[in-house]
Amino acid sequence: MPAGLLPIIYLAFISLGLPDSALGSAWPVMGPSLGAGLSWVGIVTMIISAGTIVSSLMSVRVVERFGTGKVTVASVALTALALLGFSISGEFWHLLLWAIPYGLGAGAVDAALNAFVAVHYESQHMSWLHCMWGVGASGGPMIMSACLGIGTWGDGFRALGAIQLAIVVVLTLSLPLWRDRKLPHGTRESGVEAVPAARSRRELLRIDGVIAVLICFFCYCALEGTCGSWAASYCTLEAGIPAETAASWASLFFIGITIGRLASGFLSFRVSDEGMIRLGQLLVAVGLVIFFVPWARDFLAAGFILLGLGCAPIYPSIIHATPRRFGDDVALELTGMQMAFAYIGSLAMSPLFGVIAQAIDISLYPVYLAALLAVMVVAAEKVNRATSARRRA
Repeated sequence: MPAGLLPIIYLAFISLGLPDSALGSAWPVMGPSLGAGLSWVGIVTMIISAGTIVSSLMSVRVVERFGTGKVTVASVALTALALLGFSISGEFWHLLLWAIPYGLGAGAVDAALNAFVAVHYESQHMSWLHCMWGVGASGGPMIMSACLGIGTWGDGFRALGAIQLAIVVVLTLSLPLWRDRKLPHGTRESGVEAVPAARSRRELLRIDGVIAVLICFFCYCALEGTCGSWAASYCTLEAGIPAETAASWASLFFIGITIGRLASGFLSFRVSDEGMIRLGQLLVAVGLVIFFVPWARDFLAAGFILLGLGCAPIYPSIIHATPRRFGDDVALELTGMQMAFAYIGSLAMSPLFGVIAQAIDISLYPVYLAALLAVMVVAAEKVNRATSARRRA
């Protein structure tokens, strides 16, 4: 692969993470200025998630027609357009309209780049790729905070949109680098790059282990989404920790993910994708023990760091293992399906815990996370058995 392409891919993933936390950071000021309630931001994020699900499932068709490079450029351009649209929104319903291109752009670039890196690069680059997402996700709120300090939330979205447009220019200039492709077995040529031979989703679901890996992905993203969204509420309502402290402790989970993915890239030189997934699951289990043991409640901050460190290698390792487990020819289609299940897991299971917490008790937070972890472990081991059986055959 061209030496200059990998930094471009990293830059694209920073652009994917940049706007992810910006809306939530701006909402305490943004919502009242638009006459919207505190919970209304959930409507915007649901539309974004729906768009990402649709574009993830359609990613193989779009990449087949236009190539990964052009899809990446167009996707980042869509998110830039959406951010600039957010900046000029004067009514809440305007946000709902701009959420559509935001979601479509984010889902397409996520699936396309994950599949591209899984096929063409080693495991450590997948971990570092998702570390770059963490860099972007951490930088977005900082940019928004700085803009709120000297201006308005609109200025924050304009700044993020301008950064995205600058990245679009860099990606456009890099398009010639995406054309030098080795054609993997089972693929066909489509003018600009190798693309997978057409196979229906029904055919893919019949492959042993595919349903299990989709369940594994669903549970992982449900666990990550629930853990991050409800961490501060659990600390405040169940553990009696002041709200300011609880908010900072919740951020430790995301810091753990970012640091963990950086470290995972180096560790993956010696540990297989399956080993990285198991290590991550073990760390999540150890982190959850702190929530269950009464005397360990004083170490909840450490528990959130462990949960983040444990989550760090799971997502990139599952994605990177896809071509080896199921074949290069179906890697893009399966990556799109996995992305869709990931977004569905985040979209459905975190709000479901909110219903449970309100109807029963928020103390079920670690129980809920443990149940998701258990199903994930069972599904992951089923995938490993299916992969081993194919190798023996």
